[in-house]
Amino acid sequence: MYPEQLVIPMKEELTDNGFSELKTPEEVIHQLESKGTTLVMINSVCGCSAGTARPGVLMAVHNTKKKPDHLTTSFAGFDVDAIRTLRERLLPYPPSSPAVALFKDGQLVHMIERHHIEGRSAQMIAHNLIAAFDEYC
Repeated sequence: MYPEQLVIPMKEELTDNGFSELKTPEEVIHQLESKGTTLVMINSVCGCSAGTARPGVLMAVHNTKKKPDHLTTSFAGFDVDAIRTLRERLLPYPPSSPAVALFKDGQLVHMIERHHIEGRSAQMIAHNLIAAFDEYC
């Protein structure tokens, strides 16, 4: 598990922009069973999370008219039990961090895995998410 002082700034990049944290399995289950759309950013300490995933997600939510009803995040390697529960809801996708998932009425409708993040720009990730928001939100 990563030390708290390491992950706090990476968490705050999202929470300071309106994302709520999913820290426990109960919070994950409650949120994903909610009506409407929920965006989940699986945050991580890796360079692609800092360089393109978080900036791309923030770019998407700040530059679209259609937005998910709920913006949430959980941190891989820190919110361990919450991530385990979340990954059960992401099957058949294998564990991936960073990753971005969009749920609608509890059903996974869009997924961006790490291999879709690595080597892509924040703008490409934002455009991918905005297209998903236009379709599902």
